[in-house]
Amino acid sequence: MSLKGKTAIITGSNSGIGLGIAQELARAGADVVINSFTDRDEDHKLAEDLGKEHGVTARYIKADMSKGDECRALIEQAGACDILVNNAGIQHVAPIDEFPVEKWDAIIAINMTSAFHTMAAALPMMRKAGWGRVVNIASAHGLTASPYKSAYIAAKHGVVGMTKTVALETAEEPITANAICPGYVLTPLVEAQIPDTMKEYDMSREDVIKNVMLQRQPSKEFATVEQIGGTTVFLCSDAAAQITGTTISVDGGWTAL
Repeated sequence: MSLKGKTAIITGSNSGIGLGIAQELARAGADVVINSFTDRDEDHKLAEDLGKEHGVTARYIKADMSKGDECRALIEQAGACDILVNNAGIQHVAPIDEFPVEKWDAIIAINMTSAFHTMAAALPMMRKAGWGRVVNIASAHGLTASPYKSAYIAAKHGVVGMTKTVALETAEEPITANAICPGYVLTPLVEAQIPDTMKEYDMSREDVIKNVMLQRQPSKEFATVEQIGGTTVFLCSDAAAQITGTTISVDGGWTAL
């Protein structure tokens, strides 16, 4: 389908899953706003190249997703928001009794509270435009849990809950809100972890991926950023107009266990 004439804002999108989503939305014809907390020449060049590649308008706007006023300012500065993708996130792993308070606060702010602020700012724009799509990037950990990830799991469960609430609040309008719940996705960050993990376990690349990194992912294959992007485009399509308030798992069967 064509998303020509629509403006999509994707938080945390100068690399990884967010950039993959921006690529697929641009490929479908949407103008895109990509974002992170840095303000480097290469960030703006990334947006420029993205726009040229797909023949759309692409901009980079700096905003720190740990700060509510900057989350809202991102939406306002964009000037329009037909499609909002809340993707920004960080992670920290530690037992709950040893979990640094500042890490808890940062993860809750960036992974969950930022979505509250951006949705609050974007919904009036969607209502004015008479159409809108909210796609929140949650996680398999928004539906299940693992040890040592208390903040991340709390935040992702919260994102799923907020998504349902927004869907109910907009149920009689041409606006939908859904959450995508990826399992392990092959991003540059994950790719960079593979050699160290091979050394740690004294395993081949194939064995590390299958038996360590994808231990809980029954397909034993990573999801790709293109697949997450494609799922996002589908949720923005007319075919998905009655899909709202739900989660779509892209996790190789993880949450089927």
